[in-house]
Amino acid sequence: MERVSGRHRRNFSLTGIILASATAAVVVIGAGSWVGYEQLAAQDCSGQVKLNVAAAPEIAGAVRTTAQKWMEGEDAQVGGVCVAVSVEDVESAAGAATIAQRHGVTLTGLGAGQGKGTVPDVWLPDSSMWLLRVSSEAPGFVPTDREPIAESPVVLAMPAPIAQKLGWPKKKLQWKDMLATITGGGNALRPGIVDPTRDAAGLAGLLALGGAAGSDAAGTQKKVFALRALAANSSSIRQDLLEKFPRSVEDVTTALSAAPLSEEDVVAFNAGKPPIQLAALYLDPAPAALNYPFAVMPETDPQKQAAAGAFHDVLRGQGFRDALAAAGLRGPDGAAGAGFIAPAGAPAVAAPVNVVPADAAGQAAAATRAVTGINQVLGSWAAITLPGRVLAVFDVSGSMLEKVPTAGNITRAEVTQRAAAQGLALFDDRWAVGTWIFSTDMVGSRPWKELVPITPLTSGRTELNGAISQIIPKPDGDTGLYDTALAAYRNVQDSWQPGRVNSVILFTDGANENPGGLKRGELLAKLKKLRDPKRPVRLVFIGIGTGVDRNELTQIASATSSGGVFIAEDPARISDIFLEAIATRSGA
Repeated sequence: MERVSGRHRRNFSLTGIILASATAAVVVIGAGSWVGYEQLAAQDCSGQVKLNVAAAPEIAGAVRTTAQKWMEGEDAQVGGVCVAVSVEDVESAAGAATIAQRHGVTLTGLGAGQGKGTVPDVWLPDSSMWLLRVSSEAPGFVPTDREPIAESPVVLAMPAPIAQKLGWPKKKLQWKDMLATITGGGNALRPGIVDPTRDAAGLAGLLALGGAAGSDAAGTQKKVFALRALAANSSSIRQDLLEKFPRSVEDVTTALSAAPLSEEDVVAFNAGKPPIQLAALYLDPAPAALNYPFAVMPETDPQKQAAAGAFHDVLRGQGFRDALAAAGLRGPDGAAGAGFIAPAGAPAVAAPVNVVPADAAGQAAAATRAVTGINQVLGSWAAITLPGRVLAVFDVSGSMLEKVPTAGNITRAEVTQRAAAQGLALFDDRWAVGTWIFSTDMVGSRPWKELVPITPLTSGRTELNGAISQIIPKPDGDTGLYDTALAAYRNVQDSWQPGRVNSVILFTDGANENPGGLKRGELLAKLKKLRDPKRPVRLVFIGIGTGVDRNELTQIASATSSGGVFIAEDPARISDIFLEAIATRSGA
């Protein structure tokens, strides 16, 4: 069955945007073809500023139609210069990958962008979460404007017969109800999700489920169970996931029974009149909606910025709101234009729920919190779904005996043990994990000791769990950081395997203190010499407490070209920082 919106049916890159040069025509590019519209002779402007817009496919048609009408009138100008708008359908994940590549970074789950990294003047992804993800990896990426121009609430899509058994549409359900149903054993839902590293609705749903689970040990266990259930029926694109829903009454008990999607997805799916309609469940608390930010790229010149501002004003009008309604989308305030066909049980006005509220006090702090939450969720997802090899190296110097007031006055070592146990429980059996401990003089004068070599979790999980209890501080031990980091890097590189992320994650609470060991310059030189693009090893440091030397760790990680540094100033947050480290591809 074909979807009305056409989302995910074509693959467009941000490259290949072609504009007319020396003609009197205004050109709009859409769906990979040329459509020309003659400028009206009455238009009182001269010259031409060409504004390239890359828009998520489901909104691109409304944007294109509005641009066409604007340019056919007399107002499509800035400072007496005519504005020509081109609109290209670009999947949000593809756009994010290309823009990230332009800034020299990659995003988890996306890989490298396509083409030569050409970016538009204005990017309209489906969610502000894409802007946050790119900017968290590439601090130089600071788009302007960023005001939402549309909205589609994130709902739990469910075959109507199943939703009716849960009390829909009369009963108002919560995410904690869904979490209980997903993790409820024999009668549990069969949930699915579009890969949250590639899909904003999937990511928003995962954030909502995580919030419902809580952060205590029981909540973490529920979260892991739910993640594994979702991963079992995950898809890389929405169209593939939609095909997993039942196509007949007989399929209802065996096909996909729930997935976080956008309201627009449900509207488009049901418009095709499938045998089994989808219900849209608007669960409490509402997840961050798809909000379609109008993001002007930082490379855009002043004249194009002015043109973008003028075009954005046009998109605030009723004509654009009505065009959104025809595409199954609401206006940015959650109210729909004329002709909008809402799913059963939908609110007349969906209160905007943005990942960073526009009126939030302390925007920078709010954005940082949002990025932290996103990275933790993506780290959990990566641990469950992406195959990897990691050597976990734990500091057992004497300072790890220091108490942590925010963790009930247990020691830093005990906090680290808990984090290690939670991390190991999260890793899927496709991972291979090894553990070392280090201080000084652990094996003769050598500062590290191997507890378990890198071992597939299919056979080594029990042994690795047992090794966690051996993360015991050496009361008089110092920190043989440099020699240990070099040895761990060599170990993973020597046993490197293709098709996996090969990593060292080193936990430490102090700076290097190892008389007779390597000096910093010697370590950096050796790491640079070992660096091999054909066998990349990611060296990640997780600093514990305030006694670490961030500059020292950053220099070491940078010498490998694919490392990162993450600091848990409050040691009680080690588990959260660990998930962030897994989720990101460059360190802070």
